[in-house]
Amino acid sequence: MTLSRRLLELESEAIHIIRDGVAEAENPVVLFSAGKDSTVLAHLVVRAFWPAPPPVPLLHIDSTWEFGELLAFRDRFASEHGFELIVHHNRDGLAKGLNPFDHGDVYTTMMRTEALKQALDDGRYDVIFGGARRDEEASRAKERIVSVRSEGHGWEPRNQRPELWSIFNWKLRPGETIRAFPISNWTEEDLWTYITARNIELAPLYYAADRAVVERDGALIVVDDDARMRWYGGEKPRSETVRFRSLGCWPVTGAIASKAKTNAEIAYETLRASVSERRGRVSDSGSLEAQKRNGYF
Repeated sequence: MTLSRRLLELESEAIHIIRDGVAEAENPVVLFSAGKDSTVLAHLVVRAFWPAPPPVPLLHIDSTWEFGELLAFRDRFASEHGFELIVHHNRDGLAKGLNPFDHGDVYTTMMRTEALKQALDDGRYDVIFGGARRDEEASRAKERIVSVRSEGHGWEPRNQRPELWSIFNWKLRPGETIRAFPISNWTEEDLWTYITARNIELAPLYYAADRAVVERDGALIVVDDDARMRWYGGEKPRSETVRFRSLGCWPVTGAIASKAKTNAEIAYETLRASVSERRGRVSDSGSLEAQKRNGYF
């Protein structure tokens, strides 16, 4: 399958942003969740500097409630493509026993947002590349491609810089950092079409398979770890053929019933979808914009 003109233009734009940002940065990093968006972004980083090894490391914020298959894919991907992999989790939150069952927004803030800010401060990164796209969620659409963060990693949409004619301003005042989104202009349809055309391998969770699930508030929760699962009211898992459109912490990420087992089948299924890909994120019940203003990616 060959790339359409639109996908070639999106790929070229993303590679330009990556090269431009790395050239301007003193200490860049790529956020890597091992989800589909960050995997495509990492693939573009490889293409941007091929045949040299990637000159920028991958940073994974480990909430300590990640899918096991995701972690295995993360390690294999980094090794196969020559990336340095940096993993960080919030030790204070882990010591307090924070978990997505009992602590909701506090857990997300501590194990995602605060953990990210800790890792960025520890690494002293100035340009942080991420795989967010404008079509994912309303607050994402307010982002610039090169988005300035104030000291402390705060985000104020009204203070962002204009980006006329795809000219990006990478200059920073003391204490500021940049979050850069090279695939900001891509849609979910673009992403899956590109994944199919480039034959990009993703984490197995994106492909339909028989998995043990429980249904909670209309969401199909995959039981990734029996020992850590919180069971309610005599619940028992049942086997269903499911996959994921979006990935987060396994206790609060809903799967979808699906038979799609190849990139092409998923691309076709995506074209027919009538709901947002983040609909399955149970943890998105609060304001994502409020989290972003406080440092969330």
